[in-house]
Amino acid sequence: MSEFAVPTASDTTDLSNTRVASAAAAAAAAFSASSEAPAPAVDRYLLRRAYRLMHTAAAMADLYEEQKAISARYVHATARGHEAVQLAAAFLLTETDFAAPYYRDDALLLGLGLRPFELMLQLMAKAGDPFSGGRTYYSHPSLRRAGVPVIPHQSSATGMQAIPATGVAHAIKYFESLTAEALTGATEAVKQNRESLVANRSLSLCSIGDGAMTEGEVSEALQMAILHQLPIIYLVQDNDWGISATGREMRAMNAYEFAAGFPGLRRMQVDGADFGSSYAGLTEAFAHVRARRGPVLVHAKCPLLGHHTSGVRREWYRHDLANHQTQDPLPRLHQQLLAGGFAEAELEELRDEARATVQADWAEALAAPNPDPATFADHEFAPPAVTAEAGERSPAGAEKALMVDAALHAVDDILREFPEALFYGQDVGGELGGVFREAALLAKKYGDGRVFNTPIQEAYIVGSTAGMAAVGARPIVEIQFADYIWPSLNQLVEELSKSCYLTMGKFPIPALIRVPIGAYGGGGPYHSGSIESTLLTIRGIKVVYPSNAADMKGLMRASYLDPNPVVMLEHKGLYWSKVSGTEEAKTVEPAAGYVIPLGLAAIAQAADAEKLRRGETALVVTYGMGVHWAKTASREYPGQIEILDLRTLNPLDFDAVTAATRRHGKVLVLTEEPLLNSFAESLAGRIQRHCFEALDAPVFTLGAANLPAIALNVELERQMLPSAEKVATAIAELLAY
Repeated sequence: MSEFAVPTASDTTDLSNTRVASAAAAAAAAFSASSEAPAPAVDRYLLRRAYRLMHTAAAMADLYEEQKAISARYVHATARGHEAVQLAAAFLLTETDFAAPYYRDDALLLGLGLRPFELMLQLMAKAGDPFSGGRTYYSHPSLRRAGVPVIPHQSSATGMQAIPATGVAHAIKYFESLTAEALTGATEAVKQNRESLVANRSLSLCSIGDGAMTEGEVSEALQMAILHQLPIIYLVQDNDWGISATGREMRAMNAYEFAAGFPGLRRMQVDGADFGSSYAGLTEAFAHVRARRGPVLVHAKCPLLGHHTSGVRREWYRHDLANHQTQDPLPRLHQQLLAGGFAEAELEELRDEARATVQADWAEALAAPNPDPATFADHEFAPPAVTAEAGERSPAGAEKALMVDAALHAVDDILREFPEALFYGQDVGGELGGVFREAALLAKKYGDGRVFNTPIQEAYIVGSTAGMAAVGARPIVEIQFADYIWPSLNQLVEELSKSCYLTMGKFPIPALIRVPIGAYGGGGPYHSGSIESTLLTIRGIKVVYPSNAADMKGLMRASYLDPNPVVMLEHKGLYWSKVSGTEEAKTVEPAAGYVIPLGLAAIAQAADAEKLRRGETALVVTYGMGVHWAKTASREYPGQIEILDLRTLNPLDFDAVTAATRRHGKVLVLTEEPLLNSFAESLAGRIQRHCFEALDAPVFTLGAANLPAIALNVELERQMLPSAEKVATAIAELLAY
């Protein structure tokens, strides 16, 4: 049983979160990070608040059970059994920190100052839910509020929060590394953000369950936290259960034992059912991280007293409830406080206050309005920063540039202009500067802390951008080849794409994800794939696909400035214009600052006006390499072919597609992807639906063979892919209608 040092001075009844934060900060400041230091005294105020909030959390869990007809409409879990360690963590966080709670952390949220009423609004999916406006589950917070740590979007995907939370810590360290010289030209907001992070020794708290520690993405996060010595605490709450699987079924070791395999990660154990043990251990962990001595993992053993969730009830499978009840943190704290000098009447008063608050807040939440159905589509994206083309596309005297150089120069311009920008991925740092030399010498120019290599961790590369963005950084990252993007899809789908929508616009994620794509010259099955159709099924991200150097530069900057996740697909065969027929990918390079708004198609080649008037023309709708196949093929039909380069696949400029279709009446949709069930087929169907009266022929489609991979042999590759010759054949058939 833990002992508490209880001051003799008269107590205050002020239970505000500000009071807790200052008390916690004072305790942490007085505590040495040395493991030999004595346990910190916990003042009477914190003990009173811990006791009242434990009763608040317990009363909420009991009420939800009593009101199952209402509360069980939407799935939820509660902190019952975990309250002690969650409150200890909450009391040590400050408003300049960042937190990633998980779905059982309602006690932690109470400890941060959230009202039961606010949590109940989310439980019942009410309009006033401060986190999501009724869009996501109970205890899935996202918050920017004075006096409370920043809480970015959290998904329900188990263990996924570890990477964004580590990305938060990564951004904190990055801002701390910025010198006065590096901040030259920075906005006042960026400067003030950096000053706050440095002055307050901000950190990231990642709350996670022990079962989730078996996820591979957690290991990626731990690797990066240690490699870069990031300011983060991983609070692992271990109740020995997954859903119906016990710890011995799920894991070979607990999280504390697992952490021993990560040298450089400090590990600690606390009794998560004991407030004193939890507060002492976490005070040490917070002090260690604030002193910038590296990341810490705290393993907290807790009982599970409630259901796994409201949808998976404990009576269906639990055989150890009696044993877990003996570890209930609430009666333990009650006895400790009595032994420490608290009167039974005082504790009874705190308990009654908690229960009365819960009952009153329930009635208030129950009467609160539901969301207006008309708002269902709000916040799909944050408003774009670039809405019109601007800057010089063809400056006088400028020379033609390769696409790869235009990309390099665009990133160089961004890094020079925006100190909050950083660039990372596999092999983009150091001497090489990317396997395509698309980041050549940037690391030497801007330093290894700003342009750097990552391990082979696609999930971290993509998922960390969510955390980076929450702190105010603007990440540019690269997946080395499109075929290797798949490990990152968990993060792209669960953490990035849903964040703006589920947080009601509080946490859009400005992340530019560069992906070399496409086939040419025998790249083989794992370096030649096209993936745009898969990406386009993910809502909440934008997909850009330039076909020439000028568009590359303008779209790159617009993608960086966009406040949403943008995937830029960059065809490897167009980088150097070495592939026959791609000479026009090399263009005059635009001036620095040139931008093209996302979602704006361009006419890459116009048809002859007289042939258009006579009805002798057709339209090719395409993007990327397809533009160049179409240009080459159209030489056999002078003046008869208009080529519409989509440039951005989402948002799609369907108005331009519709207008061009109505001009010509005959359309070929061309893609490099396998055709079956592709974006190209979907677009063709949409054209057919919306432009049926204007069509003089069925909408034609052309793509790669419907095979699982691109073969290595160049002759097999040629047979599988579209080509100028195949496009010319399709055009001939289309024109003959």
